Amino acid sequence: MSKTSLEIYFDGANESEMLARYQEGTAKGFTTNPTLMKKAGISNYAEFAQSVLAKIKDLPISFEVFSDDFSEMKEQARKINSWAENVFVKIPVSNTKGELSVPLIRELLDEGIKINCTAILSEDQIRGLREILNKNDEIIVSIFAGRIADTGRDPISVMKWAVDIYKDIPKAKILWASPREALNIYQAEACGCHIITMTDELFSKLKLKNKDLTEFSLETVKMFYDDAKAAGFTL
Repeated sequence: MSKTSLEIYFDGANESEMLARYQEGTAKGFTTNPTLMKKAGISNYAEFAQSVLAKIKDLPISFEVFSDDFSEMKEQARKINSWAENVFVKIPVSNTKGELSVPLIRELLDEGIKINCTAILSEDQIRGLREILNKNDEIIVSIFAGRIADTGRDPISVMKWAVDIYKDIPKAKILWASPREALNIYQAEACGCHIITMTDELFSKLKLKNKDLTEFSLETVKMFYDDAKAAGFTL
């Protein structure tokens, strides 16, 4: 497989942060989820989404369904899809009962809806989704590499394998989700992933690439010194 160009998607639900990253050109797409929206204090889901979509019309934006019932998920997916041409509908890989959502994903893809399948962690889930896809399907495969790493497993081999088994689906993109540090950007790129999501905090670390380590050390020492002084610590 030829080397891919990694795209960085902003992950969050703060509209001003989203627009700032959009305007500076660092974000190539956007994702959010109900948990991020709840943390941001959003109470009206559709109002928030449509406000963002009115300003960001030329980059992919993923909005997630939130029902636990597949029939209701389908109706929510159709409604979210109707909001704009650049919308990807996020469907969790299963519901809370552990029932896989791949039959629903197949139905929605057949309707021409672009899908972001989210909360994928296991190899069985990666393989099960792949088995129902056709060559023309447009889908983002969001594998939570950061959560895999949280369990003590190295996600690198999983991500490389996923890239390989999806390589014959031209519009399928493997997304490294839940990164924990800036290093994950370079790991995702080395694995051949197409996308990585990043919070605003991680975006701010992009400027650190190849920074002189001696200079970085001195800045760290100065930070400790200044903070101790500002706190008025004495011994």
